[in-house]
Amino acid sequence: MQRRQGILQRLQELGEVQVESLARDFETSEVTIRKDLATLEKSGMLLRRYGGAIPLPQELMPEDQHQQQPETSQRKQSIAAAAAACIRDHNRIIIDFGTTTAAMIPRLNRKQGLVVMTNSLIVANAVRELENEPTLLMTGGTWDAHSESFQGQIAEQVLQSYDFDQLFIGCDGIDLERGTTTFNELLGLSRVMAQSAREVIVLAEAEKVNRRIPNLELPWAQVDKLITDERLTDEHQQLLEDQGVQVICTTPEQN
Repeated sequence: MQRRQGILQRLQELGEVQVESLARDFETSEVTIRKDLATLEKSGMLLRRYGGAIPLPQELMPEDQHQQQPETSQRKQSIAAAAAACIRDHNRIIIDFGTTTAAMIPRLNRKQGLVVMTNSLIVANAVRELENEPTLLMTGGTWDAHSESFQGQIAEQVLQSYDFDQLFIGCDGIDLERGTTTFNELLGLSRVMAQSAREVIVLAEAEKVNRRIPNLELPWAQVDKLITDERLTDEHQQLLEDQGVQVICTTPEQN
């Protein structure tokens, strides 16, 4: 978009930009400018600060990331797209913390009447940027810096008082016999999320199959769908389907 290119050029020239002045110069609303800055930040083009933005610090862009990120990002985006396609207008959904689940949010802009519950500030902030303005609910609870999300008994109690159509949740590993696994030892909220939703949809790249991770998060009996990528082997897909899980394999989107 021409306006976003203009914002980046202004940022390069000035070293810092303000929402108020950008809205005035580009003759648009501050809400629109904030959404532009949010999109540019997600693309790794800048870093938002209160009231504006600054260039992305070089230390946040390791050299090896430039080679690895595009393919990984494309796989995450294809999984996110397939997940968003499962959502109907007016659905009540839970979105757990995670990079792949967060990638769903921009694809919800055309869904009408959504109610979105999350324990992630990143997800919540992305939902707030949507033009269709879904109803946003947050679990509250105890902040966990490791997962960058709210956890604990308060969050669990809040979730137990609601009824949702779908849960979208990631994982650290896929145990073909047991279920999804995680490094996070705070498992209670994930299980309450699954109990509070009629349909549980796991988003995970195929490379997570057979990772040796001790903590069982969700047994396959609680999972309805697994959305993954084309690297999942036919043998592994069959094993998962034998567990009663519907498997959707996606192909990275081509730009």
